[in-house]
Amino acid sequence: MKPLPVIQPDAPAAPAASADLKTASLVRDDARTTALEPKIVDAIKTVFDPEIPVNIYELGLIYDILVDASGVAGVRMTLTAPACPAAQWLPAQVEQKVKAVEGVSDARVDVVFDPPWTKDRMSDAAKLQLGMW
Repeated sequence: MKPLPVIQPDAPAAPAASADLKTASLVRDDARTTALEPKIVDAIKTVFDPEIPVNIYELGLIYDILVDASGVAGVRMTLTAPACPAAQWLPAQVEQKVKAVEGVSDARVDVVFDPPWTKDRMSDAAKLQLGMW
């Protein structure tokens, strides 16, 4: 009997050091974040993954939103998979939508993969819409 070759999975990419993140230098201003976060969330909810008919906020792709004292918004998000075909497009859309929010002076978006996305991050509405209930 011929032995089967052992194929090792690719090693996961090392998580980005926090210093490498565009949002790393931002310091959360609690008052500004509290005031602007609902508007930022509403803006992000207009961004849809082109393969899934649910907005990326309900999909659970947004991990963190903060606003600093000068009105710069920081968004840390993920993708459903590292090889997502929309990997370039989605973060750019989020940045564009967040920059358009009144009170936001600029936006920085980081894509992170730690923690990895799972369907458990999806809202109940998204699960219902996708028949995953």
